[in-house]
Amino acid sequence: MSEGTTARRPSQAELEEMTPEQLATLAAELDDVVVVRNANKWPVPGTKAERRAERSVAMWFLLATLSGLAFLGVFIFWPWSHYIPPSDPHHWLYSLFTPIIGVTFGLAVFALGIGLVAYVKKFFPDEVAVQQRHDGPSGELERRTILAQLAAAGNDTGIARRGLIKGTVGLAGAVFGLGAGVAVLGGLLRNPFKDGPESPLWHTPWRPEHPGEKVYLRRDVGLSAEEIMKEKPELRVRPEDLDAAAMETVFPFRLTDMEDAEKLAHGIRASDAAVMLIRFRPGERVTQRKGRENYHYGDYYAYSKVCTHLGCPTSLFEAQTNRILCPCHQSQFLATEYAKPIFGPATRALPQLPISVDEEGYFIATGDFDEAVGPGFWERPSS
Repeated sequence: MSEGTTARRPSQAELEEMTPEQLATLAAELDDVVVVRNANKWPVPGTKAERRAERSVAMWFLLATLSGLAFLGVFIFWPWSHYIPPSDPHHWLYSLFTPIIGVTFGLAVFALGIGLVAYVKKFFPDEVAVQQRHDGPSGELERRTILAQLAAAGNDTGIARRGLIKGTVGLAGAVFGLGAGVAVLGGLLRNPFKDGPESPLWHTPWRPEHPGEKVYLRRDVGLSAEEIMKEKPELRVRPEDLDAAAMETVFPFRLTDMEDAEKLAHGIRASDAAVMLIRFRPGERVTQRKGRENYHYGDYYAYSKVCTHLGCPTSLFEAQTNRILCPCHQSQFLATEYAKPIFGPATRALPQLPISVDEEGYFIATGDFDEAVGPGFWERPSS
């Protein structure tokens, strides 16, 4: 309290007996607030103008509710689980998923905000107050009375008798909160481990679908799956295709994929399929992790392109230092030492893909990665 405050500080017993209105008045007096003007915007309750104002505010909260419900419906039920190629007549549904959830969620936030602003403008009393500035923290009495003052401000707006506004804002808030929760916890709606050892987090498209199947290393030639099936370019990679100290991004490929546009597209678009094929300089000293001594072919090594920090593509290779760089958060991995992290937030090495060359001279994967690809998760064992 600053000097000059004339309000008498009540005793604890008097404070307990005060009504909320008296506490609100005392809060202003204790804080050296002089209310110059406080005019109720609707002195006569129940007029047509007041009901129109109430409906206009409720309209924004209702719009927020509907937008939130639309967001939930699209997020949970939209057919977006698998990639749909452009040749499929339902591709437009797949391509609309991200824009629709962005628009519906954004509209829900916008409408809820506009509704709150409209309520304040239309129903809060027109008040002019002058307050003296105080230094230091408030005492227990001030903290207690300010709550009563805030409650009184709400009562002055007539919120107790505005059932339409209370109902719509409550509904909008509930739907918005549910939508935000689904956005954060949406991944828990589907159990990624329901298939046990066959769950998708434990294997990648590099795993052979049956014993003896060849999985080639293919390059991206910049053509759609339909164009590849029509023109039939050579996709497979040979050792002589890479110069020393070079890197190329490769993807899994089976000869049977040439008969199925969806499989062709999936191989190159799967989030855990991209691999960096690196050719070191002849004579480069390479440290290999125990158990992976046969994962390479000569000077050729293949590492997952998915950063073990947050899953960004480790798309940069510095040939002079043999470092693999992730541009998102600047993690660096030393390719000549089993791609172990040497800088940045990543704490695990990039998984290595076992490779060899078949009798025709094309690179093949001799198996899947021996550990989960990408960022860590609770069920992932340490390595």
